[in-house]
Amino acid sequence: MAEVRNIDTRERILDTAERLFMAHGYDGTSMRQITSEANVNLAAVNYHFGSKESLMQEVFRRRLDWLNDERMRVLDHLEAEAAGQPVKPSLIVDAFFGTLLRMADDKSRGGMTFLRLLGRTLTDPSEFIRAFLAHEYQHVMDRYKEALFRALPEVPKAEIVWRFHFMLGATSYAIAGTDALRLVTDWQIEAEDSVDRLDRLVPRLMSFLIGGLRAPLPQFS
Repeated sequence: MAEVRNIDTRERILDTAERLFMAHGYDGTSMRQITSEANVNLAAVNYHFGSKESLMQEVFRRRLDWLNDERMRVLDHLEAEAAGQPVKPSLIVDAFFGTLLRMADDKSRGGMTFLRLLGRTLTDPSEFIRAFLAHEYQHVMDRYKEALFRALPEVPKAEIVWRFHFMLGATSYAIAGTDALRLVTDWQIEAEDSVDRLDRLVPRLMSFLIGGLRAPLPQFS
């Protein structure tokens, strides 16, 4: 029973921290807020995680472990189906970014709360989080980078790297839950298109990402 209680306490702390970090950011969230909302004492947090920094890392690790494994599984499947031929670029983009976006519908994987936390963190990361995410993502990034190089042999590798960078930025901004769209409300878009609807955000974003990947190469003067 004690072991079950420890697991329940650990998950409750992680769920609470995930929600608060999403709402207030890492620096804007105090350990007192976390312990109060999780209904635990500071000793429990220290017992399970040791520090606020370690807690933040575990919040990400429990979601990113599954996400990275799923991205690799999908890419393995696509490459097996391609039977030695390059995978289509649109399928690679969907495997990487679409797999992330589809987490929004899965509350057991953090749902939109985790997506917004990830988006917010990627747009303004603390140094230790930047290093942590780079380490967690590295093997996945390398596999997808090589898949894109094979899929787009006519595109300089530097351009592929930059375009992937832009796609990461656009995705991070889109899922961060910012109110930037309100800045352009005088452009007279329909009300149903001005709200944060995932059923419209996902196809819009995927279309934008694939279009950017396929855009004409820049001409440098």
